[in-house]
Amino acid sequence: MFALTLALVLSQHHPAPAETPEAQLLAVAAVHGEAGPWAVAGYRMGRFALKTLGLPAHSHELRVVHRSPKTPQFACVADGAQAATGASVGKLNLALEEASLEQLTTTFTHAKTGASVTLKPAKAFVTRFLNAPREKALENGRVVLTLKDAEVFEVVSTPAVK
Repeated sequence: MFALTLALVLSQHHPAPAETPEAQLLAVAAVHGEAGPWAVAGYRMGRFALKTLGLPAHSHELRVVHRSPKTPQFACVADGAQAATGASVGKLNLALEEASLEQLTTTFTHAKTGASVTLKPAKAFVTRFLNAPREKALENGRVVLTLKDAEVFEVVSTPAVK
């Protein structure tokens, strides 16, 4: 963790390319404090949603609603989504709603067009990383960056544009 924190401080003066795995882990850690598997999954979901909706990061047209139990590993997904999209509670375009584990989803909506995509962690991801040891957070976060999208998340719905 110290190395990741040091790299974050150094990256503020010499930023790494946004597409490198280290830069992605640093982006997650900057928001979440560490780049564990659930936060990195949220990051992957956020990047996928931006691409799907045709929006840039930090767009004020993006709305994100994360539904999860009030349990850190599940709520970590919201921090990862924030790291990827720039949505935030302070900008009023990131909301958290308490829900059961069966209802664990994140919905990304393009406010102008009404297009949205709802994603949830893939069953294989949940099985592999549920209650993963905290001391392996960064190691597991690195693994999540290498997995295929379908191994990390599932598309629940993509409603038609209004």
